[in-house]
Amino acid sequence: MAFSSIDEVRQRLDEVDYLVDEGTATALFFALTLGQPVLLEGEPGVGKTAAAKALARALGTELIRLQCYEGLTVSEALYEWNYQRQLLAIRLAESNRRTLADADLFTEEFLQERPVLKAIRYVGPSAPVLLIDEIDRADDEFEALLFEFLGESSITVPELGTFTATRRPIVVLTSNRSRELHDALRRRCLYHWIEFPEPQRAAEIVRRSVPAAGEPLIASSTEFIGRARQLDLDKAPGMAETIDWVSALSAVGVTELVRADIVRTLSTIAKTPDDRTTIAQSLDELGYPDAARI
Repeated sequence: MAFSSIDEVRQRLDEVDYLVDEGTATALFFALTLGQPVLLEGEPGVGKTAAAKALARALGTELIRLQCYEGLTVSEALYEWNYQRQLLAIRLAESNRRTLADADLFTEEFLQERPVLKAIRYVGPSAPVLLIDEIDRADDEFEALLFEFLGESSITVPELGTFTATRRPIVVLTSNRSRELHDALRRRCLYHWIEFPEPQRAAEIVRRSVPAAGEPLIASSTEFIGRARQLDLDKAPGMAETIDWVSALSAVGVTELVRADIVRTLSTIAKTPDDRTTIAQSLDELGYPDAARI
């Protein structure tokens, strides 16, 4: 077993600078122990993708990533036939006055691995981590293509048969919950909802990510983000935005957070014009009143 306890999961992830909460550590431990895929859901920017990356680093194994999007197909996610090589083979055969049958063209020689098949046939020293990122961006129909893989660690190529992993890959799916996932997919996975970290852990994450930033700046900026997330925003800033913000503030020499610096760096945490206006108009209640009115 890769990890002997939940505490070891937390320790090993901490060693690769991913600070994990008890719930996420437990979900990952069970995923490894039971050999089941784990579905991590949460708002954007809470560290779902980073969890899979950190898990691969902690295990010292390869990370194979499938980034999902609308219109994702079998040929991009599972496998594809190398049509150019097949065409060359046909022309070469014709030049030698031979005719190739389908059985000659649909062989492993012409099969191209995509992330899912690559994870199944991986032959490294330890099982890879397969990250199926933002599954909620893919079409409903694409989820059905994954059922065989998620349930049995295998996929079927009609022309060749079924490929089954001799060693189950460690599968982490993430979702921002932009749409509901099919129950059949959920049943094949362990599930965990990742919350935005509490202020103390958020500050520690920023401290690890932006070591050049001073303690007062880290404390005040993470507290500010925590309050700003309570506003009615289209896209509440996550940890990624928080780290970008502190990095930007630190880069321009800010050591303590003041209103003027917040205003000039709002673009790093506000991702829509409406959110920028909402945050700017809420600075008084967020603890940064306009000095001219005091």
